[in-house]
Amino acid sequence: MNPNIDTIFFDVGNTLRIVLKEQDFINRAEAGLMELIQTSESHDQLFAKLEERWSKYRKLSKSTLLDASEGELWTQYMLPDYEPNLIFANAPKLTRLWRDHDGRRVARPDAVETIKTLHARGYKLGIIANTVTETEIPDWMAADGVAQCFTTTILSSKVRLRKPNPEIYHLACRCIRSKEENCAYVGDNPVRDVEGTQAAGFGMMIRIDEPDTLNREKASGKEFTPDHVITALSQLLDIFPGRN
Repeated sequence: MNPNIDTIFFDVGNTLRIVLKEQDFINRAEAGLMELIQTSESHDQLFAKLEERWSKYRKLSKSTLLDASEGELWTQYMLPDYEPNLIFANAPKLTRLWRDHDGRRVARPDAVETIKTLHARGYKLGIIANTVTETEIPDWMAADGVAQCFTTTILSSKVRLRKPNPEIYHLACRCIRSKEENCAYVGDNPVRDVEGTQAAGFGMMIRIDEPDTLNREKASGKEFTPDHVITALSQLLDIFPGRN
């Protein structure tokens, strides 16, 4: 344990929360998206097109390390061939439905208790997440009763910067008023989460073992070594004891 760590930032997707592939939930989300945009396309046509466009957008955002706002995402990248005023007005709903089309996102079983315990132990907590939605994470934090535990929430769709750009980490540190060397980061991605954290000069990086993420990122050919690897969030309580 670095005794100077007083601030812990978290990733969210596959770190604090995981995705459950519940087909009924997915079907409702896809039907809701189709109804919202008043499409005349078939389900298969529409979602094949959206998946292709999403893949192109993701490739662009990863290369530039910049994210679009929700309005830009839907009017410029995902549905530029639909009526722009309708799409822009419903962009936040479309983002949530698009996210739900992957499955239902729930907190890891030990996430809430671990967050509350670290907060009670005197650590400042924050979020730094690459995400296309500005509302989903704050809504989850409120629903699970942990919003009061977090001082700062930095979302790439809101600040435009995305990990591993070190500037998003520096921004988070300025917002939470902590020095980088006094901050730890907890994430699941073995490339961007570790690379960005170390480039920003954080005092510690902890990677939670997530097999799907590891398998997906092996193709990058990049390797970065975190300070700790954990298999459950509750193991953070062994790394971060109570502060005086």
